[in-house]
Amino acid sequence: MDVTGIANVATAMSDASTNQAAGIAVLKKAIDLNAAGALALIEALPDNSSTQNLPAHLGKNINTTA
Repeated sequence: MDVTGIANVATAMSDASTNQAAGIAVLKKAIDLNAAGALALIEALPDNSSTQNLPAHLGKNINTTA
């Protein structure tokens, strides 16, 4: 193997390492964006305090003859 071949292999390995690092950075950013979106959806859910204003008898029986 000549010196040029070794240099080409080293350059290719360096390029692959750089591409892999860039791919990992993009993946981490995508995961962060998905986490922020999920958190926004969870925070958008209404609280259950509005159901406490209903009468106590609601939701206790099921009409099975309908």
